[in-house]
Amino acid sequence: MKSETEEQRAGITSAKLEALAETATRAGTLSLGELLDAMGRTSIAFAILILSLPALTPIPGPFGMFFGTCLAIVSLQIIAGYRRIWLPHALADRRLSASVVTLVVRHTAPLVRRVEALLQRGRLRALTGHRAQTLLGVPVFLLAVAIALPIPFGNFLPVGALVVIAMGLMEKDGLATLLGIVLAAIALGTSGGLIWGAASVLGWAIAS
Repeated sequence: MKSETEEQRAGITSAKLEALAETATRAGTLSLGELLDAMGRTSIAFAILILSLPALTPIPGPFGMFFGTCLAIVSLQIIAGYRRIWLPHALADRRLSASVVTLVVRHTAPLVRRVEALLQRGRLRALTGHRAQTLLGVPVFLLAVAIALPIPFGNFLPVGALVVIAMGLMEKDGLATLLGIVLAAIALGTSGGLIWGAASVLGWAIAS
C-alpha cells in the first residue's frame, strides 16, 4: 500500500497539466511561449512532455508537423547542452485556445496516469543527469521528425516514447528513461517501416 507522499508524487504531472488547463481557461488563450513558462520553462523534461502530448490529440490541422518542428528545435538545444529552452518568435507566439489546451489535457491524461503509476524515484539515477539528458537529445530529435512527418496513425508510438522519457527525467527514474529509449527504437523502426511501405506502394502505382 502506497503512502500519502508516494501517491502525491505519482500524480505530480497530472496535477500540473490540470493546473495548466485551468490557467488557459482563465486566460482564454495561451501562446506556446506562455505554455512553456507555465509548466516550467527551464525544465527540458516539461518542454518535451507538453510539446509531444498535443500530437496525440485529434485536433484539426497540421499539429503533428507544428509540434514536431518545435520538438526538433528543442532537441537540438538539448544536444548542445542548453539548460533553458528557446523557440523562435514565430513559434513561441503561436496561440492556443483554452478549448484546445483543455482537449489536450483531457485526451492525454489517461496515458500520463498510466506512466505515473510505474514511476519510482532514484532507479538508475545516472540515466537522468545532465550528461544523460544531453545524449537523449538524439533520440528526441529522431522522434520529433517522426511526429512531424504526415504518417497515418504514426504518432502514438513516438509520442508514447517521448512521454516516458520526459516523465522518467522529471521523476529521476532512470529505468523509465531506459524504457523510453527502448520504446523510441521500436517507434522509429515502425515509422521507418511505414515510410518504406508507403514509398513501395507509391512506386508500384507509378510504375503500373
